[in-house]
Amino acid sequence: MLALLFSGFAQAGQLPPQKEYYSILVYHLKDAAQETRLDAYLKDALLPAVHKAGITRVGVFKPIDNDTTADRRVYVFIPGRSAEQLLKLPGQLLTNSSYVSAGKDYIDAAWDQPVYTRMETIILEAFPGMTKMEVPVLKSAKSERVYELRSYESASEKLHQNKVDMFNKGDEIGLFKRLGFNAVFYADVLSGSHMPNLMYMTTFENRASREEHWKAFSSDPVWKALLPQPQYAHNTSHSDVILLHPAEYSDF
Repeated sequence: MLALLFSGFAQAGQLPPQKEYYSILVYHLKDAAQETRLDAYLKDALLPAVHKAGITRVGVFKPIDNDTTADRRVYVFIPGRSAEQLLKLPGQLLTNSSYVSAGKDYIDAAWDQPVYTRMETIILEAFPGMTKMEVPVLKSAKSERVYELRSYESASEKLHQNKVDMFNKGDEIGLFKRLGFNAVFYADVLSGSHMPNLMYMTTFENRASREEHWKAFSSDPVWKALLPQPQYAHNTSHSDVILLHPAEYSDF
């Protein structure tokens, strides 16, 4: 059956789009000293090695309130062709002598002088409605940009799929695109500490632009028609909104 399906696409001159997979690394830090060491590792070791491995666009982001929080965080976004590629990437990097040398402080950190307090790895699969990431078109300085990372958890797998359908079949993705939210990705969380869950990232020139876009979204007739539809009721049990800015060495 699958072979016939692909044969049909081939005869029509097209193949179904190949979805990307994403890895989001979340580093939890206790102080500025750890952040400085992690920045050096990411800038001088990880990003160059990941680029050499064929992944050209890696995002590094920090919460806007990072300096005032007890739990500093750094988010690293890595796209890939498959989940397997992303899972094998850490081992592959260790075969790169330049990476091992440049990342020595991180790789060989002593148990009582760690670079971070905790690390999370989230693996995601791109939505059918946006199968590949897009680099946002922004003109402002990186320090002014706002990258908004959102996650939506559901009370069950069935309700989670319903929320995913709201983005794809309900075309919430299309609404975001029409309103110029400059999305980087929309994706289903395959593995992580908060599940079932979906995540997406939209981007803005600055805080004022973000507020203007969300005001337009909440008052849009399409959203007002989509939100009260009974088939989408109660499909979110918890949501997180994290406002980030890109590190100066981030690829986007």
